[in-house]
Amino acid sequence: MTETSLPPTRFAVPGRIAASNRAAAVWQRATLTGIRRETPHAATFRFAVPGWTGHLPGQHLMLRLRAADGYTAQRHYSIASPPDDAGHIELTLDHVEGGEVSGWFHTVAGPGDEIEVRGPLSGFFAWPGDRPALLIGAGSGVVPLISMVRHRRARRLPVPLRLLVSARSPEELIYASEYGAETTPVFTRAAPEGTPVGRMSAAHVAALLADPPDGGWEAYVCGSNAFAEHASRLLVAAGQPVDRIRIERFG
Repeated sequence: MTETSLPPTRFAVPGRIAASNRAAAVWQRATLTGIRRETPHAATFRFAVPGWTGHLPGQHLMLRLRAADGYTAQRHYSIASPPDDAGHIELTLDHVEGGEVSGWFHTVAGPGDEIEVRGPLSGFFAWPGDRPALLIGAGSGVVPLISMVRHRRARRLPVPLRLLVSARSPEELIYASEYGAETTPVFTRAAPEGTPVGRMSAAHVAALLADPPDGGWEAYVCGSNAFAEHASRLLVAAGQPVDRIRIERFG
């Protein structure tokens, strides 16, 4: 999908979120201050970054690990924290089997460890809170979307927002304790009693698109290649304009 101009909106953003392009080009030291377990395979890592000048919900950063012998490993990760969390950022990482960086975080890293970060990066997937947002994510694809949800709550924005998040089971649902009335969970392998099991369907998407606000929805989809393709096809079939679907995919 390509970025296009957007229609006018009656929703205003209270205050301006700063995201410096100049700062995004500079590597900064980030100190790990806390680790919070989200699921058996995912955890949130909180960093103090004194020089962090802000980001937009949905943006990501480049992370760099440096070994004592000079070897480095770099990865892109979405930012989970809202932009108002000054001087700190949070990243939620799956423990990928054989993953060089995620393996270090899940088995070695501890408070006080330092890494390097550069960002924020990419404005295409960002949502500053100025228009109705329809969010669809699967697994760790919910990470940039939770930043949007947290931003809306922190600023008490009146902008309509709906989130559909897909997970294998309730135990694998990242940020499970944070979801409210805006969220529809879909479980593909195991679900609570009385909840159907299966992939996100056309019925799910139709319910999300029901009663559209003035100006319609801006859709944000994040997940694996297969999930992103599936979700975008369902959205288009349900009438969502192709040029108002923003996709971030991995894998």
